Amino acid sequence: MKKTEKTLTPKLVKKLWIAFVLLVLLMGASFIFITGYFANKYSQETTQRVNADVAHHVIAEKFTNASPFLEDGSVNKPLFGDLMHDMMAVNQSIEVYLLDEAGNILYSVVLDPSDKHAMHKVSLAPIATFIDNKGEKFVLGDDPRNPGEQKIFSAAPYAIDNREGYIYIILAGEKFKEISNNLLGQYFAKLGIGATVLTTIFSALIGLLAIWFLTKNLRLMTRTVRKFQEGDLKARIEKPETSDIEVFAKSFNEMADTIVGNMDKMKSVDLLRRELIANVSHDLRTPLSVLKGYIETLQIKRDTLSEAEKEEYLQITHDNVDKLSNLINQLFEYSKLEAEQVVPVKEPFSITELSHDLIAKFKVIAEQKQITLELDNPEENSMVFADVSLVERALQNLIENAIKYTEASGKVTLSLTKKGESVEINITDTGTGIPVNEQPFIFDRYKQVAKNTTKHQGHGLGLAIVKKIMDLHDTTITVLSKPRQGSSFIFKLPAYQVS
Repeated sequence: MKKTEKTLTPKLVKKLWIAFVLLVLLMGASFIFITGYFANKYSQETTQRVNADVAHHVIAEKFTNASPFLEDGSVNKPLFGDLMHDMMAVNQSIEVYLLDEAGNILYSVVLDPSDKHAMHKVSLAPIATFIDNKGEKFVLGDDPRNPGEQKIFSAAPYAIDNREGYIYIILAGEKFKEISNNLLGQYFAKLGIGATVLTTIFSALIGLLAIWFLTKNLRLMTRTVRKFQEGDLKARIEKPETSDIEVFAKSFNEMADTIVGNMDKMKSVDLLRRELIANVSHDLRTPLSVLKGYIETLQIKRDTLSEAEKEEYLQITHDNVDKLSNLINQLFEYSKLEAEQVVPVKEPFSITELSHDLIAKFKVIAEQKQITLELDNPEENSMVFADVSLVERALQNLIENAIKYTEASGKVTLSLTKKGESVEINITDTGTGIPVNEQPFIFDRYKQVAKNTTKHQGHGLGLAIVKKIMDLHDTTITVLSKPRQGSSFIFKLPAYQVS
């Protein structure tokens, strides 16, 4: 049993572990990335909010006593040198740019005019948005020293000496970027190590519990399957509707029931097969023994027998050959029906015309036994929807059986009666009848029914074939009989309405 537990779904558990680990790693990486992204954004937005009025203060404090432009219209570079010196003493990451009204960069201490990679004009749209919202909205603007990048800024308009433009201050310049990248790397390293250690411990515990819980029902099903495999045919998964894998649990139970049912059916079929072989062997032995006896008599005494005796012996031999042939044909026919090799081809036909033909066919045999054979049928022509050849075979077996068990001066009647959407067919005889205790088994293969005293009469396969034909037509056949008062075999076929 321990070996069974060890080998219980190892591949599935391994796959669950791999999937779980990958999921944890993905979630950890996503957590670190998202946390870093929003932390950086939060830091930038905070910095911009705090320094939103820096540009206004520059204009108010520096440009009140001195103009940013000289008398010749050029930029007052010494003024901007002092400005940058004062501001960098407080915050080294700040970069100040003097823009004209079109956004062209007129001057900046940190920008080299000969730098071909730098921007010499910035977009005014972010600046306009910043000024309109008075710095209350998070806005990113162009970074002249790094084209294509966006950074937080402060901006304010100016109008001095009939010239208009903007003071544009990058709040997170190159120095800020360098320090930020170093700190961010350290932050991610610390966060990554801490998060990895904590999530590994946490996920290991949760993973063990989760996998144990998720595979609980699977382990139960595996144990049940192994019990069934080892021969416990009663092993079933209890309460499959409460299982996490309800579909598989129910499917296994249904499969197990089907297997057991098929095994029982095979055992039953095997038992019946042996009984059939025994009964067929018995019935074949009788005509074969008669044939052998009379043929040997003809061979030994052919010179001493009269012509009349020879004719009698040959007739007896001929009759037994017919019996033997009929029995073999019945066995072959029943085998096909039992193997479900016969598929009914249903079509509308006149059961009245078929009945007339069968009455005419068996009339001579009935007269030889001094039995009255007649058809009791209304004037109307009854149409049914069925397989005409199979129905003919069933009626033929029933009529033969009725004539066989009816004494001289008796009567056999085939009646047709329209009842609703069906036509009822009834074959009645005035024969010996069937004992009540034997009637439930009359359609079994080779059921022996007591006749008179200790003598038994075999019905062979005739009635068993009839029962199979009725099954193919989804109908039933009923027997009504009393000893010494005759029998009635009744079945119905769907009527066909002629439009």
